[in-house]
Amino acid sequence: MSTDPLLLPYQLKHLTLRNRILITSHEPAYPEDGMPKDRYRAYHVERAKAGVALTMTAGSASVSRDSPPVFNNILAWKDEVVGHMKKLVGECHDEGCAVMIQLTHLGRRTRWDKGDWLPVVSPGYEREPAHRAFPKKMEDWDIARIIEDYGDAAERMKAAGLDGIELEAYGHLLDQFFSPLTNDQDAPYGGDLDNRMRFAFDVLREIRRRCGEEFLVGVRYSGDECLPGGFGKAEGLAMSQKLKDSGLVDFLNVVRGHIDTDPGLTDVIPIQGMRNAPHLDFAGEIRAATNFPTFHAAKIPDVATARHAIASGKLDMVGMTRAHMADPHLVRKIVEGREDDIRPCVGANYCLDRIYQGGMALCLHNPSTGREIEMPHAIEKAAEAKRVTVVGAGPAGLEAARVAAERGHIVTVLEAADQPGGQIRLTARQERRREMISIVAWRFEQCEKLGVSFRFNTFAEMHDVLATEPDEVIVATGGLPHTEVLGAGNELVVSAWDILSGDVVPGRTVLVYDDAGDHAGLMAADMIAETGASVEIVTPDRSFAPEVMAMNLVPYMRNLQKRDTTFTVTWRLAEVQREGNGLRAVLGSDYGAFSRERQVDQVVVNHGTRPLDDLYFELKPLSRNLGEVDYEALATGGVQAVEANPEGRFRLYRIGDAVASRNTHAAIYDGLRLARAL
Repeated sequence: MSTDPLLLPYQLKHLTLRNRILITSHEPAYPEDGMPKDRYRAYHVERAKAGVALTMTAGSASVSRDSPPVFNNILAWKDEVVGHMKKLVGECHDEGCAVMIQLTHLGRRTRWDKGDWLPVVSPGYEREPAHRAFPKKMEDWDIARIIEDYGDAAERMKAAGLDGIELEAYGHLLDQFFSPLTNDQDAPYGGDLDNRMRFAFDVLREIRRRCGEEFLVGVRYSGDECLPGGFGKAEGLAMSQKLKDSGLVDFLNVVRGHIDTDPGLTDVIPIQGMRNAPHLDFAGEIRAATNFPTFHAAKIPDVATARHAIASGKLDMVGMTRAHMADPHLVRKIVEGREDDIRPCVGANYCLDRIYQGGMALCLHNPSTGREIEMPHAIEKAAEAKRVTVVGAGPAGLEAARVAAERGHIVTVLEAADQPGGQIRLTARQERRREMISIVAWRFEQCEKLGVSFRFNTFAEMHDVLATEPDEVIVATGGLPHTEVLGAGNELVVSAWDILSGDVVPGRTVLVYDDAGDHAGLMAADMIAETGASVEIVTPDRSFAPEVMAMNLVPYMRNLQKRDTTFTVTWRLAEVQREGNGLRAVLGSDYGAFSRERQVDQVVVNHGTRPLDDLYFELKPLSRNLGEVDYEALATGGVQAVEANPEGRFRLYRIGDAVASRNTHAAIYDGLRLARAL
């Protein structure tokens, strides 16, 4: 038996878990019509095959019709869910992995104009800032029917063969009863702590009555709201003890904080640039006080921290959820002594930010996550080895090189710089986003292990490419900032990249014109504001930085709002003129013939990139496919077989920003799906 604390089995009541690592409840928004069908099942089964002890599905599955998900969640109030869950459970059990599901009623954490347009309910009248719905204060019959709904949903999960369930009690209905900030009920459900916990205990008793003592039941809850007027650590410890003493629950899954606002949510589930495992010690205090099975997850991305959490006795089971999105084979690599091969989670939070904007969860640098069916994680060997030349060692080029080498091809990478990274290296210069460099470092290390040949300080020209005698050429040269967006004065502005690279010193009074809405604009503004400059961020959009998304926006706002920063939406930079020792920036509007002027000493433009594609077009006439890509084959995993020029010497492709200005995930996904079909 292994002596690694992470690999020791854990006995939870009658259930033996094969190690100490779990995937905590989360909703990747993969259901179809509210059901966990093929995509959802494949996602969990992939991680079960790789050795995780427990996968917790849903975050959270809705128990009632009047708890409509605000994004694509499982509908546990429908009977048809049983068959789909039974299939998922069966396949995970076959791999030795236990399965649970998180059940919830969202209470006020939803909207009345979703689902069946039923009133949002809560134990009080207070609106949740994040979802903006004013709730109906619950009546006695609301309480009675929702308790029954919880029991019905739990019975469905037991019928589906799950090992147990977990109730969501932070930010959702159960926690809305716990908190004096949201509970306006009279006794017996409002007032002191015992009354505020009564609804949860009524729910738990109903579940036990329906499902028996052997069915595992836990609660994921906040032990400290970290809000003025809410319950604090002392009450949280008392709640923890009461849950244990009730005899109704088998484990506690502890978080800390509140999720009713974007900043609150981001503190509960920290992103890159924030401290790793910020609530681990707190969870350990609860375990020490209760001496009861305790689970926890909150930015525990690395094996060393997870191992410490178990070895120190702070936790019984450690959650590595986003880490498993980055690398579903994490546990297998620990078992095999290959920890250095684990694809690291960089905390970019592309996964969660996407679902909160209505998309499905995708990992920034593992495009196979969520696409397990059409884009499997395993790379198959090619029937014959080819010579593949990649131009550019940014994220797209590195991924193409890695995958081509995994296929068994002979790969050469030509890179103009003296090291790999492309735009990622520029991003990682900012301390808060330095974790991004792991995207590059992991791929470069994997390429070196696979024998990829790198030629740095090579600004590739046609003869350099032809000298490699390639069968396949992939141009991944990226793009350069585009700033010529004005009617007049383009020569007077600088790019966001100029600021980020340090090539241009920030001014004292600066207008940042952000017409791309991505990280570069806010990073530049943050860097400028840090010098003490006065900064105005102007965008023609109705909201600023829409590509950055909610949780990633939080650290920027915390920095920018404490400094001299102004945010101006719905205005477009029209022109810039020299005026004395400064600049006059003229703003126009898409909404009418309106204008405004600003006196500044620097204008920074963020307007995406334009492809650096000269080499591609030089090579195009020599290629067999004339650069043409079969999109059907690209989208479905087929082989590229275009023969537009049968006399050509090689096939030619371009990927990432060498095609168009997009993002890191798009660049890596290009490299993966193209190279895996070569």
